[in-house]
Amino acid sequence: MVQSKFIQTLSLNTHYLECGDPSKDLVVLLHGNVSSSAFFKPFMEKLGASHHYVAPDMRGYGDSETKGIDATKGVKDFSEDLYHFITAMNPEHKKVHLLGWSLGGGVILQMVTDHPEHVASLTLESPMSPFGFGASINSGLELKKSDDDFAGSGGGAVNPAFIDSIRTQDEKLPSSQPEGMKASPQFYCRSTMNGLYFHMPDGKTLLQRGIIDQATEDFYTDAMFFTRLGESNYPGNSLPTAHWPGMAPGDKGVNNAISAKYCNLTAFAYKNLKIPVLWIRGALDLIVSDASFLDVNNLGKMGAIPGWPGNETHPPQPMVTQMRTLLEAYQQNGGSYREVVFENCGHSPHIEFEQNFREVLLDFIAKA
Repeated sequence: MVQSKFIQTLSLNTHYLECGDPSKDLVVLLHGNVSSSAFFKPFMEKLGASHHYVAPDMRGYGDSETKGIDATKGVKDFSEDLYHFITAMNPEHKKVHLLGWSLGGGVILQMVTDHPEHVASLTLESPMSPFGFGASINSGLELKKSDDDFAGSGGGAVNPAFIDSIRTQDEKLPSSQPEGMKASPQFYCRSTMNGLYFHMPDGKTLLQRGIIDQATEDFYTDAMFFTRLGESNYPGNSLPTAHWPGMAPGDKGVNNAISAKYCNLTAFAYKNLKIPVLWIRGALDLIVSDASFLDVNNLGKMGAIPGWPGNETHPPQPMVTQMRTLLEAYQQNGGSYREVVFENCGHSPHIEFEQNFREVLLDFIAKA
């Protein structure tokens, strides 16, 4: 049975979901952007009692306390919250297993870089690039930016229609899309989730394919609506720039924290750690990809944003290649990793291929 609980840590009143056996090793599941622990609840219901499983909501998501995000620290507000959560849940300081999905993958990389003594294993599920989202065009570990001010990344890169969807919760009812609205349906929460979080073969959603039911689709969509909006949270502030496409990252909020201006997780590769890493991703992920649908440079290349300067100076960010380069360097410095790719899968393997994902994860943790 999955229970909903709260714990006050040194930094945050944290809501979390819990299941399993509290006497066993702790496994922490950390969600991504515009989501919450809710996206792990159906998965947790099938995990059994082999471990003690917890899934916290990050600040500004789900039912956790809302606190602002200092983007100039990269993802360290999130990683320090996670560290404080783990020490509060685990006063004996036994080593824990960490799983981070999407943004959560970047957060656990930052935490293990700063506090490796607390970690037994890392599972990176569809993790964001070590340089976050946007404005980095390097395939290696030395940052190469498309513009000096990292134009095209940060809070201004989020489509306003998507923000309005969260604000108005307009996708709770399919009929609530404003009459005459000509924006693509992908900008609304439910259809964004179906089209980007999950793979849709032949245009069929997980609901239409019988993988989830209507109540679960509604549950996931409602979880997106609990994303706190504003300059200090999602998506963050933005600055004007003369560089294409006219906006640059500000200094507050989550999407600025994961701009390459502030986000650089490459130190992980050089800590000489021996912590085993499992990298799980979907082959058809449209969010974390070498041609991401959320990358302004890729959208420009596709013709979706006019005025793109061209592939020579503004190629799409090679997100998967950047992560592979990081993990190869980690391995060369004494660590180890395994990559598992699910075919016909998008950004959310733990939902799209729940049983396969569960088997791979539990086998990895058992051997870590």
